[in-house]
Amino acid sequence: MDQEKTIDEKKQRRISISISDEIEKGVYVNQAIIGHSQKEFIIDLGLLVPPGNKIKIQSRVITNPIDAKILYLLLKENIEKYENRFGNIPVKKSTISKDPSLPIH
Repeated sequence: MDQEKTIDEKKQRRISISISDEIEKGVYVNQAIIGHSQKEFIIDLGLLVPPGNKIKIQSRVITNPIDAKILYLLLKENIEKYENRFGNIPVKKSTISKDPSLPIH
């Protein structure tokens, strides 16, 4: 009986996901600028095309601290899975900016 209830509960929690044609195409980004207040994280994702020095923001995500941390944990988990399968992703610490007014990468 308990197992049946668990299966029924899982079925009820299933979420349907839809995506518009425009969003489904995706955009390429190679820069991120992240800021936060007490209530929100703002993540700007942009494109820097060499030899330029201007980043064109392609997408902005605004979320709360809890969902930002969940996103971080999910991204961390997926990077670990990727590296286990394909090898280490080399990143120089010098490419990550500590200045909040500059892009992360």
